[in-house]
Amino acid sequence: MIDYILVGCGLAGISFSEVALKNHKSIVVFDNESQNSSKIAGGLYNPVILKRFSEVWNAEAQLEIMTNFYAELENKLQTKFNFSIPILRKFFSIEEQNNWFSASDKAGLAPFLSTTLVTKKYSGILSPFHYGEVLHTGYVDTALLLEKYRAYLSQKNIFYKEAFDYDLLEIKEDSVVYKNIHAKNIVFAEGFGMHANPFFKSLPLDGTKGELFIIRAAELDLDVIVNTSVFILPLGNSLFKVGATYNWKDKTALPTTEGKQELLERINEIIDCKFEIVSHFAGIRPTVYDRRPLLGTHSVHNSVHLLNGLGTRGVLLGPSMAQALFNAIENHIPLDKEIDIQRVKSKNLR
Repeated sequence: MIDYILVGCGLAGISFSEVALKNHKSIVVFDNESQNSSKIAGGLYNPVILKRFSEVWNAEAQLEIMTNFYAELENKLQTKFNFSIPILRKFFSIEEQNNWFSASDKAGLAPFLSTTLVTKKYSGILSPFHYGEVLHTGYVDTALLLEKYRAYLSQKNIFYKEAFDYDLLEIKEDSVVYKNIHAKNIVFAEGFGMHANPFFKSLPLDGTKGELFIIRAAELDLDVIVNTSVFILPLGNSLFKVGATYNWKDKTALPTTEGKQELLERINEIIDCKFEIVSHFAGIRPTVYDRRPLLGTHSVHNSVHLLNGLGTRGVLLGPSMAQALFNAIENHIPLDKEIDIQRVKSKNLR
């Protein structure tokens, strides 16, 4: 008997897999790559919600756990995918500057908002009101991470690239059986795919569609991430990732004309040079109405668990949420009430 069956190998699934393996637990992982939000994500980590100048929930602790997690994983996989890089907020007025400095006086934001204006001129961007710098930021190359991690699991013969068939899952009193695999626990980390999961589909996982571009802009010279209504992330060779849109109605992972137009308008508000679209992507983020993840154990089946709802901050949240769920399962440490699925009153769990 193994310790865990894991369903899903995006940021949530990878995070839990690593926590389990680090604690000498045996696992197998199922993923048919039907969910692409982790793969195409911007991958940014940022302890500040710039739209509202508010602190990300529990940001300081999450940053510390995340930094150690990815450093260990880079060493394990012998691959660099976590890049520390400043995020600059472009100001469009003196009023925005003043709002920034007011926010930097708040106790929760002071460690993350620099009080020194960035006045550097970047080719391809007009910035008469300069920039504010967010500290302790960067991005994870999520596509590279997923590729390398799935290859690592495959080499260990514990990765199944196939859809999980819920009807074949047999739940016993203190274990589960799937096909010929006997396990003490199963953890579902399927992202938006949770809507097909009969054990947790009644939970309020909404899903927010995001669209992104890869653009080529030879005249744009950036060594930082610029973030306003969208982010512009330098990839090298005059290529930049730009995103993202937010659509709460469309649940298809297909690029749209409306999304393309919105991104084009926002890019033109930021940069002042020619560019061409190289690629156009779309995916569904697993979001929750109260902006908190969904973690916990099924109300009836003690061996069935959930790690989901990481939303737009999967890179930052994944490692700490995986550790929290692991501690709850293995060490009976209660989950924070803000992330426990018990906060959600649902009557339809199978």
